[in-house]
Amino acid sequence: MTTVYAAMGDRFVVVDPDAETATAAASLDGRSLECVAVHPEAPDRVFVGTFESGLWRSTDGGESFERVGAEAIEQEAVMAVAVSPNDPDVIWVGTEPSRVYRSVDGSDTWSHRDGLTDLPSSDDWAFPPRPHTHHVRWIEPDPADPDHLYVAVEAGALVTTHDAGATWADRVPDSRRDTHSMATHPGAPGRAWCAAGDGYAETSNGGETWTHPQSGLDRTYCWSVAVDTADPETVFVSAARGAFEAHTAERAETYVYRRADDDWERLDGRGLPLGEGVTRPVLAAGDTGGEFFALSNRGLYRTADGGDSWDEIDVDWPERTRRQTARGLAVVP
Repeated sequence: MTTVYAAMGDRFVVVDPDAETATAAASLDGRSLECVAVHPEAPDRVFVGTFESGLWRSTDGGESFERVGAEAIEQEAVMAVAVSPNDPDVIWVGTEPSRVYRSVDGSDTWSHRDGLTDLPSSDDWAFPPRPHTHHVRWIEPDPADPDHLYVAVEAGALVTTHDAGATWADRVPDSRRDTHSMATHPGAPGRAWCAAGDGYAETSNGGETWTHPQSGLDRTYCWSVAVDTADPETVFVSAARGAFEAHTAERAETYVYRRADDDWERLDGRGLPLGEGVTRPVLAAGDTGGEFFALSNRGLYRTADGGDSWDEIDVDWPERTRRQTARGLAVVP
């Protein structure tokens, strides 16, 4: 049974898309949600980062949550969370200001992975709405190497570590500077895909170099990226012309694109709400080939045919979510 964990700005729900039932987590209501992570081998243990009250953990599949790591994680704003694909007990957290923390026991204890802000490029890091600071927007563990991670700082750098955060390697010249989300694939070692405010990018050598295939991508402020479970050549990305059109409901105009060959194709007119009034969707691949999910202020949608058609999953979202942006989406079988 597939389970979807979906977070809007201040509403978290657990959805059974086949039964079209949703359970809301009351303990997270009203909090400023930022990110979601869960491991398929431990689906009852769900992690949600919040902007004002740190990291929250559920041990009952998302029905209830408790705060964890409050003493060790010094920052209140947890902007990124990831579970190692190789070990469900290894949890990674990124914060504002930019810090990275790791737990190796399922989130009971934490260590600060020092040295991130000692990188030379850190002098240039700044988040435009709060230019006095910056944050870790995304952490992407490499499924082929548990010690290799990509860490995206918004805004300024995509950096890496090859020893689980003991040391850090600074951005390379052709990487994006404003990465919002990333994807990797267990069947494609060395490859990674990147959705960034300064465009789309991908690597085939573990982040040593990056290419920028954008033919057909008529909007390049990219937010979310997902790769087909069965075919790493099929990639989806959500994009707008700029930040206001991505994040602000009154000015929003965003689209979802698919690339299966060399060119991107915009998925208009297929049942997925896109265009004016739609804040940037967060995307996630499903458990089977051709299955994807998309979450935006217009609701939660699923395709089973690689994006050719989409159906809405019935969730009783509060009316206020139509003015919000999707914050996180995780799918487990």
